[in-house]
Amino acid sequence: MSENLVQVTSPDHFKSLLSADLNRVSCLNFWAPWAEPCEAFNKAVAEEAKQFPSVLFLNIEAEELADISESFDIEAVPSFLLLKGHTLLARHSGSDTALLHSLLSQHTGSSTSAPSSSTTAPLATSDATPQAPPEAPRQRTEAEIEARCRELMNKHKVVLFMKGNPTAPKCGFSRQTVGLLREQGVEFAWFDIFSDEDVRQGLKKVNDWPTFPQIIVNGELVGGLDILREMIENGEWQELMTGEVEEDEK
Repeated sequence: MSENLVQVTSPDHFKSLLSADLNRVSCLNFWAPWAEPCEAFNKAVAEEAKQFPSVLFLNIEAEELADISESFDIEAVPSFLLLKGHTLLARHSGSDTALLHSLLSQHTGSSTSAPSSSTTAPLATSDATPQAPPEAPRQRTEAEIEARCRELMNKHKVVLFMKGNPTAPKCGFSRQTVGLLREQGVEFAWFDIFSDEDVRQGLKKVNDWPTFPQIIVNGELVGGLDILREMIENGEWQELMTGEVEEDEK
């Protein structure tokens, strides 16, 4: 492992590493052991560390070090940020190795070539200033967004609005919710909130619930992971599902 690639062990460890040189560019790699894309991206980060020895690369297990993740508003893994001292240079949610290399080259002034197997990605996919952005589509009205949310909420008796999909969840809470529903033998529809920002923000208003995942039964919000777990433990979820079966048989 390169000397400039460090596995962060605690918030204090993180602070001491960043504070050691406030003029140094740092790359923060947020990952989770259960997220399959992270394994390959962690290897790519290790290769970038060899190519950019002046950059401090910090691997941060997102859920284990939740305080750090929350301070940077990390909602999915893998995600990476570039900092200079405490100043944010760029951020991206996803495992785009070519973009990471491009941003590192840009912010370090290095001319190292990107891996031949990758295609350089446009900066428009990161928080860096995009060049010649495409024309924005027509914005939906609030009424249209609410109608879309309610349409999705009524697609199935049980609908899970989550980050990612059941095969590849993009947050631990979504992963655990999928697991609990499957353990209960529940058939459910799902929607990736990252696929539609209007729906993501609209659901927060429609359901008066600021976080995800959101579990919907019969078009109405039940709650999130904690409420689902509590309902399963006290038998309320089984009663709700039994009631659904009885209604179907009438």
